[in-house]
Amino acid sequence: MLNDQHWSKLETILRNFDIYLKRNLRNFIEAILYRIRTGCPWRDLPPDFGNPNSIFKNIVVGLNIISC
Repeated sequence: MLNDQHWSKLETILRNFDIYLKRNLRNFIEAILYRIRTGCPWRDLPPDFGNPNSIFKNIVVGLNIISC
C-alpha cells in the first residue's frame, strides 16, 4: 500500500514523535490505512497485517499515551 519512498518519509515523522513499535511499524500503519480505505471491521483485516486484535490493542495503547 505504501511505496518505499512514502514509507521512508512517514517513518521519519513518526519516529520524531516517538511513535514506534518494536515490531513492524510499517505493517501496523498499513493495516490502519487499509481499514480506513475499505471500512472493514478490525476482525476482517487480511492475515497479512497480523492479528487484528493485536493491531487494535496497539492503537488503543497509543491513543491512551497521546491523551495523557
